[in-house]
Amino acid sequence: MDIDISKTSKDEARIVDEADATPLQVGVIGCGYWGPKLARNFRELSGSTLRIVSDLRQDRLAEMKQLYPELEITRNYQEMLNHNVDAVVIATPVSTHYSLAKEALLSGKHVLVEKPIASNSIQAQEMVRLADEKHLTLMVGHTFEFNPAVEAVRHIVQTGQLGRIFYANSTRANLGLLQPDINVMWDLAPHDISMLRFILGVDPEKVSARGAFYINTTRQLHEIVYMNLVFEGGIIANLRLSWLDPVKQRTLTLVGSQKMLVYDDIAEDKVVIFDKGVEVPPYSITEDEFRASYRHGDVTIYPLNWTEPLKAECNHFIECIHDGSKPRSSGEDGLMVLKVLETAERSLNNGGVELQIEY
Repeated sequence: MDIDISKTSKDEARIVDEADATPLQVGVIGCGYWGPKLARNFRELSGSTLRIVSDLRQDRLAEMKQLYPELEITRNYQEMLNHNVDAVVIATPVSTHYSLAKEALLSGKHVLVEKPIASNSIQAQEMVRLADEKHLTLMVGHTFEFNPAVEAVRHIVQTGQLGRIFYANSTRANLGLLQPDINVMWDLAPHDISMLRFILGVDPEKVSARGAFYINTTRQLHEIVYMNLVFEGGIIANLRLSWLDPVKQRTLTLVGSQKMLVYDDIAEDKVVIFDKGVEVPPYSITEDEFRASYRHGDVTIYPLNWTEPLKAECNHFIECIHDGSKPRSSGEDGLMVLKVLETAERSLNNGGVELQIEY
């Protein structure tokens, strides 16, 4: 899995401006949680002009109009597709991603769709095919791939500073937000799966998942899930995903043969490297000769140049449309993440059995 991060790295990112190209005309479908954040960024970026937003709820549209008086609003998203916008951004329930994205692509619009890209891999494959046939940009909102801290972690891993990676442990927990149509794994795991693929540069080969539902008993939508991934090279990753946790946690621990690392998205010092490890003698006969050596070295806070990840993601979408390059979080990447989720869902419904991921 090859990913070029040089184009939008913190040191080399180029913000598209009006001197480079005519600003893209952008429309946003969905004004719930993420829609307004996406709308704000596309309005602020000089490489795009936010023209129109759509939502079924008039009160949400009224709020957007109050914020941005110049904005066109509509309850009928098809008016947007008939509009002269260049790109459509979809921030709606997952069950609608495929139909909305398909209509937008058929209308000749570039598409940025929130994660997960669709409800199943068949839908995602169709979206990728359509985008390829029409030479349009299809990108999925794997926002953490554009987080400067995650970019730093990838650089640290790929340059061998931790040595050979043994395992990863991730916690993504909070009290809420419960979703009406997907379980916690489908809501939160796309972040971790896409992030780990990006950091490690390899794909998971096997997955198992166990979980439970305590609140959503009617719909049987799991609120907690423990997922275990086995990546190429034998790297194990354990993910704890929860909507029922008293403390918000967003942490990733990576343990290598030389050093260890903790990425805490909530902390002020987001990336910390620990010069810690354990070594055993290459040869021993008696128990007395066996002496594990534990190393407790320096703790280093990795410096970051912070930019808003969502802004970097939106800017990357604009750049890819202008120069025709493949997005970092492309439709194909969204499809790969979806196949991991589908396999994990089968494991979740079958007692946590480990399953091979078929790409």
